[in-house]
Amino acid sequence: MMRNYRNFGSISRRAVMVGGAAAVATRAFGAQGSSALGTPESPVQLRVISDAAYGIAWQASMVPEFNKLYPNIKVTIDPVPYAELLAKIMLDATASQPTYDVIIVDDPWTPQVARTGALLDIRKETAAWTDPGYDWDDFNAAPLEATQWNGVQYGVPLRSNMLLMFVNKTLYKKAGLPEPTPDLTWDQYLEQAPKLVQDTNGDGTIDAWAIDTYFKRDALTPTIWQAILNANGGSLLDKNNKPAFNNEIGVKALKTHIALLKYAPPGGVSHGYSEALQSFRQGQVATSFMWGSVYRNSAVDPKTTTLKPEEVGLQVMPVGSAMAGAHRGIASGTIHAKSPNKQAAWGLLQWFSSKQGEKWHSNALGGFPARKSTLASTPESEWLSPVFKALQQGYDTIEKGKMWRLRHPKSDAVQQVLADAVAAAISGQATAEAALQEAAVKVEKILR
Repeated sequence: MMRNYRNFGSISRRAVMVGGAAAVATRAFGAQGSSALGTPESPVQLRVISDAAYGIAWQASMVPEFNKLYPNIKVTIDPVPYAELLAKIMLDATASQPTYDVIIVDDPWTPQVARTGALLDIRKETAAWTDPGYDWDDFNAAPLEATQWNGVQYGVPLRSNMLLMFVNKTLYKKAGLPEPTPDLTWDQYLEQAPKLVQDTNGDGTIDAWAIDTYFKRDALTPTIWQAILNANGGSLLDKNNKPAFNNEIGVKALKTHIALLKYAPPGGVSHGYSEALQSFRQGQVATSFMWGSVYRNSAVDPKTTTLKPEEVGLQVMPVGSAMAGAHRGIASGTIHAKSPNKQAAWGLLQWFSSKQGEKWHSNALGGFPARKSTLASTPESEWLSPVFKALQQGYDTIEKGKMWRLRHPKSDAVQQVLADAVAAAISGQATAEAALQEAAVKVEKILR
């Protein structure tokens, strides 16, 4: 999904960045000749498993950057399609002789993988190899907590992400509507939506719509509904781990998700990630509730979008009865507890998640930072400034509303049940009430 772009600033700034990273490297890991970090005669071979959406770009650009500091750590990233990734991770996690030193886990997977005993207590076990300037407290709580489970920190955020509201300012202007702000409520949004279904060229045919997002059955479609649920003060489970979504708040949130379909392009009921992206990038919809990591390819890159940065706004999702909405999706780096190369593996993860590594990732590949200091800084790429502002706002919102997928070893099974329920309600196969009630029964059995 993320292309291999470089957009560095001045040479002097790059020199400072590399110099700072080199200082971290030297202090944290000692001399380059350390056997734990490899030698020219006997380099360390690290294997990493990750989502192909970004793993390919990491191999092409991140690994060479890392090797400027650690030439004796040879990194091979195995890119796996997202739909197959968890199954392959679990196979490796339970193997007597694992293949991978570093496992990149998606947001809800930590409990399931950690329960196998495969993940290193990364903060405790790497303390002797961690530079004092690494600054754990600089991470925003929401992304860092993605790999916390039962009081243990199992990983570090490498590719932060969240559901946000993408805005086509041009279509809002043509509709005679003010550009949205983070204070926009769901009631206001739905009141304006009919005006955003419009004939923009005067030929008598509707050619622009208000919204495109996840509508079809997909494991991530429930995240739209859940973001609305959380914004209205609801939650998936109660304090006793019982379903808490099959109530008035949950039904109202699902009906809001369903209502969006009235203002989506024809055939929207079959739309998901790819279709919604295409609609927005082609200037066909005024808004999209979508993962923020696609911003660069939706607003900046002329090879993939018809829009320009000045046309695209990015902010949290509309405000419910309790707060604004968003949803967390963090790709985090963890270390296999059986890896024979733990120090080298931490060398890779520490550099990539450090202040210097984050800035490189943002400017070179458009990766989203997790650190407060990075988001408060001035990025080298001008287009990132409004993105940084939206991300910090999103992190604050997510932490306040606990806006993330279920934190449980059986989270994936629960997510599939929710996907069935939301899809049934959106397609009209069941009422919102019936769909959520059936889902609640199934989820309770799974968690029992």
